[in-house]
Amino acid sequence: MVTLRPFEPDDLDALYAVALATGHAGADASHLHRDPKLIGHIYAAPYALLAPDLVIVAADEDGVVGYVVGALDTAAWEDRLERLWWPKLRPGYDDPSAAPRETWTHDQRRAYIIHHPGRAPAALADAWPAHIHLNLLPRAQRHGVGSSLLEAWLDRAAARGVTAAHVGVNQTNTGGLRFWDARGFRTLTLEGLAPGRTVWMARG
Repeated sequence: MVTLRPFEPDDLDALYAVALATGHAGADASHLHRDPKLIGHIYAAPYALLAPDLVIVAADEDGVVGYVVGALDTAAWEDRLERLWWPKLRPGYDDPSAAPRETWTHDQRRAYIIHHPGRAPAALADAWPAHIHLNLLPRAQRHGVGSSLLEAWLDRAAARGVTAAHVGVNQTNTGGLRFWDARGFRTLTLEGLAPGRTVWMARG
């Protein structure tokens, strides 16, 4: 049986593990990365450490099986990461910019994000200010756990006056695209959202 609960400090390693296990367009990315923490450094740990009140964990009898994290104001969150998160990580990772992009390893691609984090397009962040990352291990999928995590997070955001949120989904993650579409997130075509690997979707 899976239960939802608030994040606890001892969950941090499990969040890193889930991020890696779902980091290849929803599938396991452990075979792609020599550093198993790189994906979590970007998509899980900063939320757990800087905004733990907006982290909800799903766990069964064997441990953490998923989580939802996010920020209520994406632009302010990006500013906060630049002050408090990325500078601490950068000394530990070389910036691969000097090498041709086509030669980068998967670790180097993630390291580039740490050194040169992108910002959400203004048209997106202005209209749907909150953003969400939700990841589940396979054993917890297709049992309603993802829906429960999402609605719990949206309820928490709504209690703070935020009702519009967006997500970015890898275009090859067909399961993820179906999940968000079935839960009312529509694919966006806005000025400033150039076609690319990320599909932007929003609700609210």
